Amino acid sequence: MGSSQNRRMAIKNILAGTGAVAAAGTLSAFTSPAVKTTAPYVLKGNINHSVCRWCFGNIDLDTLCGAAKDMGMKAIDLIGPEEWPIAKKHDLFSSMCNGPGVAITYGWNDLKKHDTLVASYSDLIPKVAAAGYKNLICFSGNREGKDDVTGLDNCVTGLKKILPLAEKHGVVLCMELLNSKVNHHDYQCDRTPWGVELCKKLGSENFKLLYDIYHMQIDEGDVIATIKANHQYLAHYHVAGVPGRHEPNDTQELFYPAIIKAIKDTGFTGYVAQEYLPIVKDQDAQIASLKASMTICDV
Repeated sequence: MGSSQNRRMAIKNILAGTGAVAAAGTLSAFTSPAVKTTAPYVLKGNINHSVCRWCFGNIDLDTLCGAAKDMGMKAIDLIGPEEWPIAKKHDLFSSMCNGPGVAITYGWNDLKKHDTLVASYSDLIPKVAAAGYKNLICFSGNREGKDDVTGLDNCVTGLKKILPLAEKHGVVLCMELLNSKVNHHDYQCDRTPWGVELCKKLGSENFKLLYDIYHMQIDEGDVIATIKANHQYLAHYHVAGVPGRHEPNDTQELFYPAIIKAIKDTGFTGYVAQEYLPIVKDQDAQIASLKASMTICDV
């Protein structure tokens, strides 16, 4: 048996539970008591699960896609055109497509950046649609001295230049809500009300928000009530534990089964993506961690 076959078999064993004994000492650090990693788990079918590729950067994409598919995930987040064929090989959807490669700080709230962003997104939107995908990430950028009204108006001005193209191709531009307290200092779209106001000003079903639960717990809290009140503007969700951005288990302050149930109860049919940084570093343990975290979010 070749090395790639050996690796594939090892992953299958872990996902089926037969490899859990070897990792038991590590798994106990992050596995919720409610999750039985030593027995096969059947997904309930209410949530479309995904995983953010960048969080598992020490696992090659082909292996990560194979593991995600084997554990019942339907998609992978934040990959670009050069990586889409690998996801398609495993029959995985690209649930949130990467933007054109500019920094998070380089966003639509700056008029001087609009020409570059319009050109980049005008090139990328048709490619997303041609590949059969829908969601395309974008960012507000940092304030850099701009007040919330100015930043909002600048975003409206720029995004209106590409929204007709997005509408034509059925692509949804998703601006991510990020915390400005811990991870992304000075980022402007750091509160749900600001993002919702942007959605309202643009008035298009092809512009919505990526609600990152980890980030919004840090900057505003009140996660479940916020989701219920604004779900029509939320196209996608990211999951991670607070504090630390690690596994969403019972070692941190958020109770994800209740949060994901609230999302499900809004009638949401999109994707919920794991975007946490695994505490464990071993590849096999990370895959087992991913399955355990997905299971916690399966309601």
